[in-house]
Amino acid sequence: MTQRDSDHGYDEDDVPEWVDHIKITVAAEVRRRRKELRMSAQDLADACAELGHPIPRNVIANMESGRRANLPLVDVMVLAKALNTPPICLIYPVGYVEEVQQLPFTDATSTLRALSWFTGEGRELGADDDMLRYFRAHHAAEQTVMTARQDEELARYHAKTAPNATRKAQALLNQAHAAQKGEAGKEQLRRVRAFIRQAGAAPPLLWPDLAAEVDPPGTDPDTTEEIDL
Repeated sequence: MTQRDSDHGYDEDDVPEWVDHIKITVAAEVRRRRKELRMSAQDLADACAELGHPIPRNVIANMESGRRANLPLVDVMVLAKALNTPPICLIYPVGYVEEVQQLPFTDATSTLRALSWFTGEGRELGADDDMLRYFRAHHAAEQTVMTARQDEELARYHAKTAPNATRKAQALLNQAHAAQKGEAGKEQLRRVRAFIRQAGAAPPLLWPDLAAEVDPPGTDPDTTEEIDL
């Protein structure tokens, strides 16, 4: 269900400036989420205090009513944790607001598109952070290897317990495909990790057994091959 703009404190005839627009959107989403969880303003204040960053009940009430002049990022982060939601969903509440103004002097865009820009996923919007892309590619390749290992183990079990030759042959074929997929994932990990190193950063830690296969001792991990992310 899409929440109307008027529920967030403004309408087409009374559009606030961009900064106010962001504050109103966050405040409305905090209020909506708090009520969804059946939390009072005091409950939310207590939860923030337990997280180590107290936000008094009157501050929360002033924010929700539009009387608070500023909205620190640290407050958004803690409020999001207390409300069991990602901070980005307070700023860009996908599903509850259809459009937002992404930046000053820009036309309204879909909330999902603005969220993708903020998180660096919307490359079509101009985001081109190579390191962010490398780390995402690293995570994807690592997941590919882990999934392939599970599939290979399952296929190996089916091959051993197959009731007939046909089932066994299919299981062995599945095992080979999974092994091939795992090797491709490890090769992608090697390439991504090399590019991360070349950029002067440290690649993420790997499980010891996977690290032994991807970065064996005594090897040169650097490469100059092109990488397709």
